[in-house]
Amino acid sequence: MKRRQFITFLGGAAAWPLAARAQQPARTVIGLLSARSPAPSEVAALSGGLAEGGYAERRNIATEYRWAEGRFDRLPAMAAELVQRRVAVIIATGVTSALAAKSATATIPLVFLAGDDPVKFGLVASLSRPAGNATGLNLLTSELTTKRLELARELMPAIATIAILVNPRSPEAEPQLRDLQAAARAIGQQLRVVNASIEPEIDAALAALVNQRDTALLVTNDPLFTGRRDQLVALAAQHAIPTIYDRRAYAAAGGLMSYGSSFPDTYRQIGVYVGRILKGQKPAELPIQQATKVELVINMKTAKALGLTVPLPLLGRADEVIE
Repeated sequence: MKRRQFITFLGGAAAWPLAARAQQPARTVIGLLSARSPAPSEVAALSGGLAEGGYAERRNIATEYRWAEGRFDRLPAMAAELVQRRVAVIIATGVTSALAAKSATATIPLVFLAGDDPVKFGLVASLSRPAGNATGLNLLTSELTTKRLELARELMPAIATIAILVNPRSPEAEPQLRDLQAAARAIGQQLRVVNASIEPEIDAALAALVNQRDTALLVTNDPLFTGRRDQLVALAAQHAIPTIYDRRAYAAAGGLMSYGSSFPDTYRQIGVYVGRILKGQKPAELPIQQATKVELVINMKTAKALGLTVPLPLLGRADEVIE
């Protein structure tokens, strides 16, 4: 090969990667901010919602994930990173994450998954007309937490005390606890609050209940607890504490009973909203949705291990019974 031809060949070869990159479609970058630990099943459900709008990872969108893993103090810096990255939309799961994102930007569209009333926390102006740059989904956590109290009483009518596991550092803990205390007073149920804000305190909180007879435990919705799901389920089994949880994953892992929103369904709804915003709709035009799919799951193997007989009416209402 002549020298001039060889140089031309090399020049063309060097251009191949650039040409290949130029042929790849541009991808819109979105961000996900969460106080929780990575949750593959929920990410898959989010992808399903995005797919309904024609968006797919590695094809026309890319996602920047920021997981605080129960460390609320990390959220402001993570939100700032997503803003600096100039993402097209920020998805925030949980009130604390949404507040961090809201403080970081007033212009980037924000789609949140809030456990409690987003108006009360200042995320939106109203449920029907959010205004500003935010919209999302309300999980009705306080209402569902109160319902879990009623289910605990139905499962164990003679129970003397129901302990409530709370993370005092969470801004959502106070409204949940306030509603629970009001519901408990209405039915004459005695409550005991046990706190845990770091992992070792979970062990101490459940150990404190070991010698308390006729006591059940209700675990509130919190990133620290969902990130330590297996630890909580194992401790409840070890100490023989009947425990009620807020999501199916606990019951599937061996927890006694769960009652709460279907998180795959809620993440799918969030993905749909993100897709609509990417197509040009403004968050202010999208009303806050209420979570509608709620599921009751009972683990009969765990109930038998605890010596509990599940009432037939309760079994009949269960969406899923794990044998």
